[in-house]
Amino acid sequence: MTVPLTEAFIAKRLHLAYQPNKRAATDGYAEWKSEKRLKNAAVLVPFVWFADEWHLVLTRRTEIVEHHKGQVSFPGGAGNSDETTPEETALREAEEEIGLKPEDVRLLGRLNDIITVTHYRVTSVAGVMPWPYPLRPEPAEVDRIFTIPLLWLSDRNNWSEQPFTPEGAPRSFPVVIYHSYDGEVLWGASARIVQIFLKVLKG
Repeated sequence: MTVPLTEAFIAKRLHLAYQPNKRAATDGYAEWKSEKRLKNAAVLVPFVWFADEWHLVLTRRTEIVEHHKGQVSFPGGAGNSDETTPEETALREAEEEIGLKPEDVRLLGRLNDIITVTHYRVTSVAGVMPWPYPLRPEPAEVDRIFTIPLLWLSDRNNWSEQPFTPEGAPRSFPVVIYHSYDGEVLWGASARIVQIFLKVLKG
């Protein structure tokens, strides 16, 4: 991957790779047989430029949220009944979880959907936000907000696939686990989203 990347280049890659009718990628899809059970959700993949490179903004979830307790994730969640696009959901959730105002985000495009083991169909929406920014974690949902450099995430030496979670729980499918960065371990669905995005950038 060539760094730095322009916003226009990222947006073009996303546009070329997006396939709205493609069957969603998943870990462990065989665990259920019908997509009718799936709930729609969206996450924002926020980009910031500082220290002469792109970073992704991530959160560590609290131990009191319903799903993925204590895990590293992108801001996001389930869609509301009055929301008609993943962008609406992703921007609302980002404002609720980290205090990022929708008008401060320049949307670049979507990634193809993924399905999580918690039965969500997740659409990832990429966008650029200002930096520095007065982020405000929602105490009930977010313990910490931090960034990881995109170049570090793209380094194959910084992640592996294992048949278990970081806590050692066995899985019947490979789990992407990044090495610790700034004390945080990115793994699971959020790590898969990063992997898909990096493949899009490579074309």
